[in-house]
Amino acid sequence: MPIFDLYLESGPRQRKTMVHVLDLAGCIAVGATTAEALAATPDAIRAFQRFLIRQGEPFDPDSPIETRIAEHITEGEFLGNGSPYILFGPDWAPLTSEDVELYLRRIGGTSRELGAWAAARTEEQLAETPAAGGRPAREMLRHVLAARGAFLASALGGAPGVGRIASAYEREELPVQAAFEVSTARFVTIIEAATPEQRAAVRQLPSGPKTLRQALRRLLEHDWEHLAELSRRPGGPML
Repeated sequence: MPIFDLYLESGPRQRKTMVHVLDLAGCIAVGATTAEALAATPDAIRAFQRFLIRQGEPFDPDSPIETRIAEHITEGEFLGNGSPYILFGPDWAPLTSEDVELYLRRIGGTSRELGAWAAARTEEQLAETPAAGGRPAREMLRHVLAARGAFLASALGGAPGVGRIASAYEREELPVQAAFEVSTARFVTIIEAATPEQRAAVRQLPSGPKTLRQALRRLLEHDWEHLAELSRRPGGPML
């Protein structure tokens, strides 16, 4: 039976918490408290495994799930929200070619699912404010596209062209599915061109150290977080 190591971030009072399942890169769970986030983790793992199966990765969706807490960070900024300012133990390891392939495959998967779902909606549906609150889907999708460049730039010092794609979508110069396709193709080019030194580097910024592994982890988690958020809305994508 696989045991999934969990990496937690929350304030010291263990209120809003995000659980990162680094063994399933991209998988997260959230809760108003640490206990709620941990309780939500098995269902989050199941949903992410179903996503991976759709991408062609071999997982048994009925296998038992066992978890254990490997690390819990309670000091820092923006904790519980997917803080870009923290690195867990595994984030310091240099990226291998196999790691890069895995991240790019999964980011391609979130792009296809977000783009396909949005392309099947009308502009009116995407612009509608949800009855239960929250930002319209169109604004969320723009945010996802824009954040990708920020994640890469933090680790590499720049992400040429990625931000312009989000802006083109915002100006309605690119339809949503094309925006996700072009965005993915652009950062695939950037990541594949990263040197071994860049894949291993720890970049020191005023906000703290950054690694390319951490940047790709957060990029994928961020994509997934908003795909999961959309899935909880009426008419959202099925996970």
